[in-house]
Amino acid sequence: MRNIILVLLVFTVTLSSQNSTDLSYYLPSDISYNPTIPTPKSVVRHNVGEWHITHDKLVEYMYALANASDRITIIETGETFEDRPLLLLTITSPANHNSIDKIRNDHIEGTSIDNFNADRPIVVYQGFSIHGNEPSGANASLLVAYYLAAAQGPAIEDLLSNTVILFDPSYNPDGLQRFAYWANSNRSMNLNPDPNDREYSEVWPGGRTNHYWFDLNRDWLPAQLPESRARIATFHKWLPNILTDHHEMGTNSSFFFQPGIPSRTHPLTPKLNQELTKGIATYHAKALDEIGSLYYSEESFDDYYYGKGSTFPDINGGIGILFEQASSRGHMQESDNGVLTFPFTIRNQFTAALSTLEAAKSMRKELLEYQYNFFKNARAEGKKENKKAIIFGDEKDAAKTYHLAEILKRHHITFHDLESDVEINGKRFKKGYSYVVPKNQKNTRLINAMFEKRTTFQDSLFYDISAWTFPLAFNLDYDDTTIKHAGNEVKILEHKAGSVSNKSNYAYLFEWHEYYSPKLLNTILDQGIRAKVSMKQFKANGKAYDYGTIMIPAQNQKLSPDEIYTVLNEAAQESHITIDAVATGLNDGIDLGSNNFRSLERPHIALLVGSGMSSYDAGEIWHALDTRYDITVTKLDTKNFRRADLSRYNAIIMVNSSSALDENGTKKLKSWIENGGTLIAYRNALKWLNSKKFIKIDFKTNKLTAKNISFEQQRNFRGAQVIGGAIFEAELDRSHPINFGYKNDKLALFRNTSLFMKPDKNSYNNPIQYTENPLLSGYISKRNLDSLSQTVPLKIGGLGRGTVVGFTDNTNFRAFWYGTNKLLMNAIFFREEL
Repeated sequence: MRNIILVLLVFTVTLSSQNSTDLSYYLPSDISYNPTIPTPKSVVRHNVGEWHITHDKLVEYMYALANASDRITIIETGETFEDRPLLLLTITSPANHNSIDKIRNDHIEGTSIDNFNADRPIVVYQGFSIHGNEPSGANASLLVAYYLAAAQGPAIEDLLSNTVILFDPSYNPDGLQRFAYWANSNRSMNLNPDPNDREYSEVWPGGRTNHYWFDLNRDWLPAQLPESRARIATFHKWLPNILTDHHEMGTNSSFFFQPGIPSRTHPLTPKLNQELTKGIATYHAKALDEIGSLYYSEESFDDYYYGKGSTFPDINGGIGILFEQASSRGHMQESDNGVLTFPFTIRNQFTAALSTLEAAKSMRKELLEYQYNFFKNARAEGKKENKKAIIFGDEKDAAKTYHLAEILKRHHITFHDLESDVEINGKRFKKGYSYVVPKNQKNTRLINAMFEKRTTFQDSLFYDISAWTFPLAFNLDYDDTTIKHAGNEVKILEHKAGSVSNKSNYAYLFEWHEYYSPKLLNTILDQGIRAKVSMKQFKANGKAYDYGTIMIPAQNQKLSPDEIYTVLNEAAQESHITIDAVATGLNDGIDLGSNNFRSLERPHIALLVGSGMSSYDAGEIWHALDTRYDITVTKLDTKNFRRADLSRYNAIIMVNSSSALDENGTKKLKSWIENGGTLIAYRNALKWLNSKKFIKIDFKTNKLTAKNISFEQQRNFRGAQVIGGAIFEAELDRSHPINFGYKNDKLALFRNTSLFMKPDKNSYNNPIQYTENPLLSGYISKRNLDSLSQTVPLKIGGLGRGTVVGFTDNTNFRAFWYGTNKLLMNAIFFREEL
């Protein structure tokens, strides 16, 4: 009984504190504030932390501050998929605002010349809540912006005179809005800290991700999403000395700030970077000590993958700082450290934001000098490379080449057109389909980070992926070369034009190699135009056509030959593909009337989403089909599966999952396949399908035994067996429809699973098979590498009149793994031929 009374007393005191929270709880009390600057409550109508801020109110407040303060200007750098504005506030002294362009130019010039100048402001980029359901950061941004606009006295004037603050109040507007709606709509007037309350368990997919369910904190380097592209443009425009990234973690944690685990820093990151990070950390420690908040550093997280916000600056001459605050996941929740209130989490984030600025002001000269030396040394490294360069491209696919070049352009990496066709080490590079990247340039370290293959590591544990080699991700040929092959520097990047060569009354042909071939084919089928796919290679009019060539007859169609030409010409332009008109069906090899041209059916696709499904994997597929290929896809929630009419679909996609459907749903899905449907499944879903006898898979098993491993070492021992994300080589049977459109007989696959499937005894049933020594880049334990050797990442099985296609690997990883997207598209379009 006494314990119950004590809990109720603590709860009552905490609740009272929560309801009475005002600015005095957060702000330093030893300074005055300009009364003409609007407080958050005066605009958003509630105290900070009383409710979760919605993005629309956040925007309203930031504009109110900019209108009231001569310390702040505001712009919209872009918009999200849901058309929410991406804000950027520039906060500095009025005098600095009057010469802001000169300050920026001087700052950028300081990274490009051999003359250090410390007499200029430091640049700090402060960003909040890239994961929408980690909201204490974005809510703290209200307070930080208010403080910077309203605080008065010599200290703030000194700070703003010596600092330009690039202020991003919400990295992820769509996710923040989604989570704020959830937390607010489930908030009781009598706050309940019980972790079992619905408030603390948001529905699938949760607010962490953006509109298409991507983790935006993994997209800083690939920059495939609009939120990332806006941030990256600002980053390279300013090259900030410090960038902060405010996150949340488990409710039972405390507060983390970097450095992370020292042995898990990328080798391309200078040692001084981590030393400066540690110096900055002393300011966080002091500030958190003053308010009595627990914290830790150097015990978790890392600085390895350059695609994270806290690590991306490290390869670009800055210091990235990760903050992780224990999350209340709502307004108040019990934890191992007592009742954790939302305002408490906000106050810690606010405190760390101010301590960052204090560190920046105090360490200004050190940090400016570090950035100057970073680029000076990088230029010296580039100069040693002299005339060396990297060449990349695909003679059959201009689009993939273009999209990698697009990433280089976003990161201010210089590259050139290929002067003329060339062959290097057996790889053919075609002018217009290839680019040359000189190594002698300012961003040579970033180039190395994007193009290198690395297979040896100081540590065997990684917080994220261990490899991301971009030309492998894009399935492009690439090699070392010299600048003698370089043509003009590419100033304006343009897609290859698409067209139809001529009007034909007989037929049209286009190969399947180009990235947007599926988009073109879908448009054709969507218009009711018949199309066929070639199961064999052939020559027409002296031109060689590969497996998977698409043929469109001009006759016996719903549309007239003139209408077909118009549709094809418009679609070819939109897809950047050349379509060849032919006047005869007589070929060298199979003729156009051969049975080796198989009729194709328009895909009608359902993507299983909802409870039990990986939202990341589902979002990647939804994004690819919707935004890249213009293919309509039905997101079929598992909770509605039993009453859905599956006859509407000829393909269903099941992403990574452990227990996808109940017994009735399982029977329904099996019946649908038996009646002719094609199920395409990924990763752990294969275990479920195997257990339910949808497909027979012989998995390799290898029991892990610990020898001479102490209790303290056990977690690291098991962690070292995780394949967190590495790149592996597979051999292709290019005659198999699953591999149509690939010109090489080798393919780089991204793998982050320990599922190993044994090959079939018949080689023709193994169209994709890992090589004997498959590791191309990244970490894998020797035990797992031995297990992976010569296994298969694909199984295809028949079930009644239908087909089950199973991939162990993610073919659509994080929207930048362009090189394997076509495997999914082949499974969709050529499902009848598998």
